[in-house]
Amino acid sequence: MPRPLRTRSPRRMIAATTALCTAALAGTLFAGTAAADPAASAAPTAAAAPAGTQAAAGNKVVGYFTNWGVYDRNYHVKNIQTSGSADKLTHINYAFGNVQGGKCTIGDAYADYDKAYTADQSVDGKADTWDAGALRGNFNQLRKLKKLHPNLKVIWSFGGWTWSGGFAEAAKNPNGFAQSCLDLVQDKRWADVFDGIDIDWEYPNACGLTCDTSGREALTNVLKALRAKFGGKLVTAAIAADASAGGKLDAADYKGASQYVDWYNPMTYDYFGAWDAKGPTAPHSPLTAYNGIPKAGYNTTDTINKLKGMGIPANKLLLGIGFYGRGWQGVTQDAPGGTATGAAPGKYEAGIEDYKLLKTRCPATGKVGGTAYAKCGNQWWSYDTPETIGSKMTYKNQQGLGGTFFWELSGDTANGELIKAIK
Repeated sequence: MPRPLRTRSPRRMIAATTALCTAALAGTLFAGTAAADPAASAAPTAAAAPAGTQAAAGNKVVGYFTNWGVYDRNYHVKNIQTSGSADKLTHINYAFGNVQGGKCTIGDAYADYDKAYTADQSVDGKADTWDAGALRGNFNQLRKLKKLHPNLKVIWSFGGWTWSGGFAEAAKNPNGFAQSCLDLVQDKRWADVFDGIDIDWEYPNACGLTCDTSGREALTNVLKALRAKFGGKLVTAAIAADASAGGKLDAADYKGASQYVDWYNPMTYDYFGAWDAKGPTAPHSPLTAYNGIPKAGYNTTDTINKLKGMGIPANKLLLGIGFYGRGWQGVTQDAPGGTATGAAPGKYEAGIEDYKLLKTRCPATGKVGGTAYAKCGNQWWSYDTPETIGSKMTYKNQQGLGGTFFWELSGDTANGELIKAIK
């Protein structure tokens, strides 16, 4: 069973793939698809603040937990408890379920519900059993974590960078897809674990690892069907952050689809990275534009402004934070904008590294665009620190956003340094 890549960048495509996607999308970018079931009921949409006023910011703190993290990364649900992060989270996004044959499917059966935890590995100090019908794996550990934190909600996220190709078929039959998701999320073996569903489609009617040509209305149709099936349970979606003219946020009807979600998670990170092997170096998660930024619209402020400008209420938008850095090597210039020879080495993947490792291996040496960067030897990295996250939280509050989400829990320190800065 393949596991999704840790990164979810929209720009890790080779040139040939980009060209193919561009050609495939030509003439279809704004093509609609068949309307969703008119009988489907919509969830109430939060009203925007009256003109001249600013709605109070929300306090949601949503952290991704990856099912493949239990392997090489050796990060388990118990770590959420021992780090103190569980006390600060309002929601966990469990990543990822797969999308195959137009249906929601299991991502990794062993990690999800079969892996046996010993007493010392378990959240509550009790070992898993092999009794008939007993639930094990991450699902059982999440169940135990929720018992310790009754207000904590868990949302099952489907798709991601690696598995978003399956949404094209799902979009052909939104109601069938939504029913399959409801059946899986509410399976009697783990129905009490999950409080809703998150759709991580990268990207509707645009290109990610693969290119989607489902049409401008496909996202709306899928989310409308999910809302009708899931009723009062949570329905959320991770969405693009590309605010450039004609970019990914223009490819689908994010405003129309927003009425069917409890909130959106705009992925305001991975704007820049070593998929552009020779640079220029640039912070992957800038809060604002700055003099010399490589591309207009590639910063958090522009993303949020564009989404709010579409008419999406601020309290339906969460601010995205990355608990990792992106880096280049072969760099001589300290400030951003330097040239490079390729991706800096990372423990799990070239060009990316956890904050918990970078903070001591390559400490921050400067700030630009509201985030931090570091030059150590011939390597150049960018990442958020507790200080820059604090500034981003001020921005979140000023904008009246619904809260914060981050990718992902295992990148933080053992004592939850970054989530403390969020909370």
